[in-house]
Amino acid sequence: MKVTLIGMGCGSAKTLTPEAYGALCKAQFIAGSRRLIDALPALCTARTAAATKPEALAALLQGAQCEEACVIFSGDTGFYSGARGLVPLLTDCEVRVLPGISSMQALAAALQRPWQGWRLVSAHGVACDPVAEVVHGAPTLFLTGGTLGPASLCRALEEAGLGELPVTVGENLSYPDEHVTAGTAAAFATREFAPLSVLLTEDAPLMPRRTPGWPDADFLRAEAIPMTKQEIRATALAKLAVAPEDICWDIGAGTGSVSVELAAVCRGVWAVERKAEACALLRQNRAKFHAYPLRIVEGDAPEVLHTLPKPDAVFIGGSGGHLPEILRAVYDANSAARVCVPAIALETVQTALTTLESLGYSVEIAQISVSRTKAAGGLHMLLAHNPVFLLTGTRPCAG
Repeated sequence: MKVTLIGMGCGSAKTLTPEAYGALCKAQFIAGSRRLIDALPALCTARTAAATKPEALAALLQGAQCEEACVIFSGDTGFYSGARGLVPLLTDCEVRVLPGISSMQALAAALQRPWQGWRLVSAHGVACDPVAEVVHGAPTLFLTGGTLGPASLCRALEEAGLGELPVTVGENLSYPDEHVTAGTAAAFATREFAPLSVLLTEDAPLMPRRTPGWPDADFLRAEAIPMTKQEIRATALAKLAVAPEDICWDIGAGTGSVSVELAAVCRGVWAVERKAEACALLRQNRAKFHAYPLRIVEGDAPEVLHTLPKPDAVFIGGSGGHLPEILRAVYDANSAARVCVPAIALETVQTALTTLESLGYSVEIAQISVSRTKAAGGLHMLLAHNPVFLLTGTRPCAG
């Protein structure tokens, strides 16, 4: 059997290529989604059957009993298409793949701008973090669908501090009721859009890029709100060994210096802080550094930790006297997460060590003493800061 996989473009017959049109008119059997079957040209007289899953489509083709068949897909066969999953199943068929005009191309044409520099992301029926996707210095196009429409994506951007980010929504592209609207994430967060929509965000302001341990003076400060100092922060970040796709927690975030630096190197940070004034300062530092992957969670740990996504690395800058309970909550969330606990008091060192070891962590303890220069007339003296212990816990098992 000869099987042609066809990208129908945005779904209307006018976006079919001439080659695809000819293949459809010649076919004896056509399978695809019901929406696309209903949009077939009038000259297509083949038998049809509706299915979308690769296995179901393959089964339909096996039972078609014909010489030439087509399977139709929306958009382009190479752009987040079901064609990828179907091709390996057609081992007994002569397969041909014909591309189509994707919604990304249709929107770019409607806007009269090139698309080769855009980031391309699917939020159609899959988990998607729009904040993590828009902070790479390029416009980002989201295919939307299911629970993640343009409004829900824009709400997530607004909650992260990106409410003023310029966005464009393309609805029903290529259809008679096509509509393209520009605005901001905040303005679109409460609007309703057609099910067939795509969202284009402009590039968000970039975070600073430099080695860990940013100067303390770069951060906005407030009296009585603690901050992990530069030398301790740089060492803690090294101990946590954060990777670009990691999810991080910063518990007892205070000023947010650790949270902000983590946001520059990982996929997302959840900063937990119980004091309202500290949360306000966290928002200010997030805005100053464009640290949009930083989410702020106002509440007490460990009570709020069950609401957060599974962490890969956790920094516990403050515990409010509940360090054992917090460590156990981290273990429950992901026993393989890397944990770093700074401590000044010997009692905190003992509590952290005992709890981590009881949970099966391998614990490394480093003690850091920092002195900084202070001018005294024409001389310079060293002013010692409190020694800080860093306890790093790791476990080899998966969470």
